Amino acid sequence: MNNEPKVLSEAEIEEKIKELPSGWKYKDNSISKEFIFDSISQGVVLLDKLIPFCDKIDHHPDIHIYYKKFIFELTRYSVGDKVTERDFLVAKEIERLYSQRSKLQ
Repeated sequence: MNNEPKVLSEAEIEEKIKELPSGWKYKDNSISKEFIFDSISQGVVLLDKLIPFCDKIDHHPDIHIYYKKFIFELTRYSVGDKVTERDFLVAKEIERLYSQRSKLQ
């Protein structure tokens, strides 16, 4: 993907965040959510499955790992640290993979 995605307005972000499972927050020009895994390896397996998707759409989250707690933060640096549609694509993929976490061993 070579074209930069459209920067979303605050109102658009607030509407799109409602479409995600609960827990996602919009703050400081990013969306974020904390996920708890049964083990650190389960979280790492999710990351291993997430990376090809992120590479394909050219958009990668910042990830903070605190043992079994992983915090994903999404913003688009190339458009001035703003939230775009790609942030929501990655958030949806994280949620999809997390919903299958019992299979991530």
